[in-house]
Amino acid sequence: MIDAITARLKAQVSVLEERVEGAASFANLMKSKALPTVTPAAHVIPLGLQGGAATSASGAFTQMFAETIGVILTFRTYGRTGEKALEDIGTVIRAVIEAICGWGPNDEIGVFQLSRGNLVNMSAGTIVYQLDFSITDQLRILS
Repeated sequence: MIDAITARLKAQVSVLEERVEGAASFANLMKSKALPTVTPAAHVIPLGLQGGAATSASGAFTQMFAETIGVILTFRTYGRTGEKALEDIGTVIRAVIEAICGWGPNDEIGVFQLSRGNLVNMSAGTIVYQLDFSITDQLRILS
């Protein structure tokens, strides 16, 4: 699913161009305490699963669950006040939300919805913002 989201962001959010990467790239940046060289940049990472109601009958187990992914956006804020950068950040955040919300890859039952967005870090002329999206799906296990 990460690959599908990455491809969608590359296709739908032109300002990100080829600057959408996955969790491995993000982990390498964190390990080296570095930032993307060109921004804005995005990293798509899996955040986890949340189980819902489950039933078991007639040799079949079913359970609803929500899968959550994060899109971490990195921006460099050039200039003394950063005002222009803040306008641009809002535009990119909105474009990412519009590219993901209401869309579902593969055969999932639901479509993505916005769970939350929050400022992760703001220092040294850089803003890091995280958007979390979740999608509902169902486990079906026949015994």
